Amino acid sequence: MNIETSDRDPFAAPAPLPTGKTACVIGAGFGGIALAIRLQSAGIATTLVEGRDKPGGRAYFWEREGFTFDAGPTVITDPDCLRELWALSGHDMAADVELMPVMPFYRLNWPDGTYFDYSNDEERLFAEIAQLNPADVAGYQRFLDYSAGVYEEGYVKLGHVPFLDFKSMIKAAPALAKKQAWRSVYSMVSSFVENEKLREALSFHTLLVGGNPMKTSAIYALIHKLEKDGGVWWAKGGTNRLIAGMMRHFERLGGVVRMADPVVQIHTFGSRASEIETASGWRERFDAVASNADIMHSYRDLLSGSGRGKGYARTLGRKKFSPSLFVVHFGIEGTWPGIPHHMILFGPRYKGLLEDIYDHGVLPQDFSIYLHHPTVTDPAMAPEGMSTFYALVPVAHMGKLAIDWDGIGPILEKRILDEIERRLIPDIHSRIVTKFHYAPSDFSADLNAHMGSAFSLEPILTQSAWFRGHNRDDVLENFYLVGAGTHPGAGIPGVVGSAKATARLMVEDLVA
Repeated sequence: MNIETSDRDPFAAPAPLPTGKTACVIGAGFGGIALAIRLQSAGIATTLVEGRDKPGGRAYFWEREGFTFDAGPTVITDPDCLRELWALSGHDMAADVELMPVMPFYRLNWPDGTYFDYSNDEERLFAEIAQLNPADVAGYQRFLDYSAGVYEEGYVKLGHVPFLDFKSMIKAAPALAKKQAWRSVYSMVSSFVENEKLREALSFHTLLVGGNPMKTSAIYALIHKLEKDGGVWWAKGGTNRLIAGMMRHFERLGGVVRMADPVVQIHTFGSRASEIETASGWRERFDAVASNADIMHSYRDLLSGSGRGKGYARTLGRKKFSPSLFVVHFGIEGTWPGIPHHMILFGPRYKGLLEDIYDHGVLPQDFSIYLHHPTVTDPAMAPEGMSTFYALVPVAHMGKLAIDWDGIGPILEKRILDEIERRLIPDIHSRIVTKFHYAPSDFSADLNAHMGSAFSLEPILTQSAWFRGHNRDDVLENFYLVGAGTHPGAGIPGVVGSAKATARLMVEDLVA
């Protein structure tokens, strides 16, 4: 093992009673670890296999010259869905992870100099809205009522329920139709507020899970209710410390971890997954197998020896995948108390920029930047007197934008830093201590992400619930999915919710 673990807690609850059943979870991303914890908590002897040198998947991290750089995600919402993973066995997440509140949730900035701080402090938020358009305060309150309604239907009732057949989709359809799920988030927001900047402020959230605000179902407006009730949080030490805490808890329960040994084949026999084989030559038989790997990689590559793998890979090839990301990580001299933890630096276009990324597959001259500044909340993420940042720009995936990222990367990196210099940090280039970027080609190479997609299948209505990868495969009766490619989708609450849905199926199948 090469990750940090703590000594066993002498006051910990007793280990779960063994069921005699075994399971393997492929991939130690958020979804995979959450599933492994749930299975181990249910007494199913679980082995977690990870190909990289560190766990986390998209929540990987790097340490360079005293700076800690989280790959992401950086926004933690619905912390209760995480606390539940510890509570299953009578433990407390706070013993392993310290969550710190982030306020404001986001500061939004437009090229004309307008700023807007978004939070769940109603008095301050209403004042921010009134500065843009006083008439939109009442509209925003009506939007929150709508958000609460879709949160109840889309998250509370359906977020942890596996959609295994079309009948389950039909059963959910009336409630979703009542909430006008066929409309886009942007369209629904626009029906409540008039100011264009406020429309952008209330619709950009879908980009954090790979969705185009102009096309993603209005059900995703539930994010506002999620944030309003649960807040936005940061794990002290970085998202990587949340991952480390989850891994520590899994091992505390008796779970087995196999690191730096990628799975190369899921062997099948008839309609069952029979054995796991890794690059080192290790092979093991399990009663059930779940994959937190990229959904296309799982079927096309890991199940390449089965007809099911080849057939479903062809089906997946006809689906729409989310865009990728270009991320610049940089550590700089100085501290910046005036720059909040999360900022959105909008570009001059919104709808047109989204069309370029999602539809046209071009690399536009303009861009919007998601700026992450963790040291304003957690100074230990950088050496004393210095700051850690990352700047994230959505870009088309490699299936639409086939360019040489080795050549284009340094050029785009400079353009992004130049824009931050122009709008926020005048002498940024002279202050940089260390920097590097992460491109779509890196998502593809490091994470086996199909076409370098950062969020798996695009979260449009026709690729949601039953239309997404199923939590339990339709043909291989003991093969399951967890993570962004299955229901309910990307984001920490999404993949942790997928773990809850998948674990319920696996426990019922194995223990019942």
